[in-house]
Amino acid sequence: MPDCLFCGIVAGTVPAFTVADGPDAVAFLDVRPVFKGHVLVVPRPHVGQLGELGAELLPGFFAQVQRVARAVPDALGSQGTFVAMNNVVSQSVPHLHAHVVPRTKGDGLRGFFWPRHKYASDDEATSYATRITAALR
Repeated sequence: MPDCLFCGIVAGTVPAFTVADGPDAVAFLDVRPVFKGHVLVVPRPHVGQLGELGAELLPGFFAQVQRVARAVPDALGSQGTFVAMNNVVSQSVPHLHAHVVPRTKGDGLRGFFWPRHKYASDDEATSYATRITAALR
């Protein structure tokens, strides 16, 4: 879809801090992370919401979400992850995406009030992306 930000990232025409690129899904850092290392996993083809994801894409998409959810704690030293997905409401980009957020007890995340943080620089974002990519191998 030409006006979709995430389709641009998948196509490589929009820059992103990519951590995984597979046949069914692409994973990259959220530029407005809840916590640094927050990854978005999107299906490669444009899909608006979960109910529209074809059955043939489910295994590959969710396998990528699972791989990232395993890698993030290893890469960043977090205790676990929070994995979430919005459908239409609160979906800032209308392309299906799963959030994989690093979590540590006492990190301050309460309910659905998500504070947002920024990376200090592209170098810092690259460092997080590199660490997660390495943990995926």
